[in-house]
Amino acid sequence: MSGVTDAERLARAALTGVAEPGDPVMGALLRDRTPVEIVAALHAGRALVPSPAVGGGTEPAGAGGQGGPRGPGLLALGRAAARWTARLGEAPAQLTLDGWRREGIELLCPGDPGWPRQLDVLGDAQPWGLWVRGSVDLRYACLRSVSVVGTRSASAYGSHVCTDMTVTLAEQGWTVISGGAFGIDGCAHRGAVAAGGLTIAVLACGVDRDYPQSHYDLFRAIRARGSTVSELPPGRLPTRHGFLVRNRVIAALSRGTVVVEAALRSGALSTARHARDQNRPLMAVPGPVTSQLSAGCHEIIREWGAVCVTGARDVMELLALPGEDVPGRGRGPVLPRDRLDPVTSRVLEAVPARVGRGPARIAVAAGVDFDTAMRCLGALAAAGFVERCDRGWRIRRAPAAGEAAPARQSRPQFGFLPL
Repeated sequence: MSGVTDAERLARAALTGVAEPGDPVMGALLRDRTPVEIVAALHAGRALVPSPAVGGGTEPAGAGGQGGPRGPGLLALGRAAARWTARLGEAPAQLTLDGWRREGIELLCPGDPGWPRQLDVLGDAQPWGLWVRGSVDLRYACLRSVSVVGTRSASAYGSHVCTDMTVTLAEQGWTVISGGAFGIDGCAHRGAVAAGGLTIAVLACGVDRDYPQSHYDLFRAIRARGSTVSELPPGRLPTRHGFLVRNRVIAALSRGTVVVEAALRSGALSTARHARDQNRPLMAVPGPVTSQLSAGCHEIIREWGAVCVTGARDVMELLALPGEDVPGRGRGPVLPRDRLDPVTSRVLEAVPARVGRGPARIAVAAGVDFDTAMRCLGALAAAGFVERCDRGWRIRRAPAAGEAAPARQSRPQFGFLPL
């Protein structure tokens, strides 16, 4: 059951319309005042004064009236309140919210069961609320998620790597989060959709708008299995600042961020910077050293300590929780002997390749007792690793070209054998 009242939800809807996303003054004010109190004060024209607990009430303002590190100064707060009051006409009424709800657009608030708690990492820059349009529980979807971002001018190389990576991630139950833009963002969403997985698009405009418009079909597919999300209320157009500020949400919603392809001035590096500042795992895909589209990836690997990844398995290994299974290829070719238990493996190492060796000497070389050596030798012989000879035991030789392989013995029931 939601702990958010209708009055608070309406007030938070108003805040998304009057305050810029991530506004530090509003964030600091919300530490001490409820959304209902703030909106009521704006409507009444009353001064918004933070309490001493926040820091603005008794603490003198610093340079430019911005206040100390604990809260906003009175001058900064007065200027912000004037901006917010001028926008009160953009605050939605309850009838408007009801209409949006009928269109499938909901306002998710802190305190709702579906609110992603990982957004707490943003502190005062946490969204006042998130407008959501889609079919997925956002909190659940983001528990096992990864953000995949990159340039809008993706190369064939970047598009291929991104699509292959996100298809595999989605197949393994990972939610793919991106920004819905051209290039790498679009490839990330398409890969997840193609695999029948979940994907979340964090928009820089209202969720009632499909921007870019050529992604209309893609956004429809995203909402069918996932959601489009925005801090801005429906009707808002995208702005350059909006694209940059929403990047902190993309980074915060997921366990980690992958930059697939990015130039030195790419907006995707903004998302990477937020992930780094939030202490979330940051990864980057390397590209050709001659490609300017990969120069940003190389820089964050070199300068920011981003982890170099080449595919979905690398990403899953870095983000998986302890004990969580990571399927896929191994670190190298898996040979039958690689699956032997440690004791049997030591016994096998003690068996010579050409001349035979007695079981007592094998036991000494392997550091085990005689009975253990005999048990392991019997199992190794049944599995085809070793064979008896005149002088004891030796490694079974592979048949020469054209020579028939020796008949395979029946499988013994040993759990540690690679059979």
